[in-house]
Amino acid sequence: MTWLWSSYSGTGGGNCIEVAVRPGAIHIRDSEDTRVQPLAVTPETWAAFVGRIVHPCPVI
Repeated sequence: MTWLWSSYSGTGGGNCIEVAVRPGAIHIRDSEDTRVQPLAVTPETWAAFVGRIVHPCPVI
């Protein structure tokens, strides 16, 4: 798999996640310990997650 990370993560590493896009699944792993089994979610779940980051709910 080809793992991607945000350009906002910088070059020092440490506090990052990496993402790999595959047909039918988005794989997510900790950049500090790539030996751990990645978490796999559906593209719909990933889109909902990213949508909440970009447009968070207002605090009531």
